[in-house]
Amino acid sequence: MSLTPSSMLELKTRAIEFELPDVISGNVIGLTNLSIGKKGLLVMFICNHCPYVKHVQSELLKISEDYMSRDIALVAISSNDAENYPEDGPELMLEEAKKWSYPFPYLYDKTQAVAKAYKATCTPDFFLFDKSMELVYRGELDESRPGNGKELNGNSLRTALDNLLAGVPIDENQKPSVGCNIKWKY
Repeated sequence: MSLTPSSMLELKTRAIEFELPDVISGNVIGLTNLSIGKKGLLVMFICNHCPYVKHVQSELLKISEDYMSRDIALVAISSNDAENYPEDGPELMLEEAKKWSYPFPYLYDKTQAVAKAYKATCTPDFFLFDKSMELVYRGELDESRPGNGKELNGNSLRTALDNLLAGVPIDENQKPSVGCNIKWKY
């Protein structure tokens, strides 16, 4: 596993429109489908095979449970090259989504255009947008990493989500997410 930090897209960047197939519903999902009437949007770049994603999956489900009911939309996107990493292709993405009962859409970015537009570099990579679709947080889930012995609690991301919902400014001093690099097509 190759440890790669997030590129830390500039805060206040506007969310970039996308339309991608959801492996769960079979529908094409776009940014507007996810943000209408919401207080915020969390875009998560994940995949099936990455040990960093596997390490945080249970916390991603808890976060979805805790915040989707509070008008935060969540979406997961896999942008890995499925030709060279077939475990990250749509069919196995659907199996993973069913296994974990993902309550959020799991989108397949076959062309990798969305990952490039968001400057996503690793899995997991998190981007939190406010109701105006401006980036307010991009960073780590928490300080836990596979094998480091630190508690998996989502504290960094949860603090940003709680501040967003409370209308409290989010600290701009944010630590990058780290994980496996996105598997780019060459």
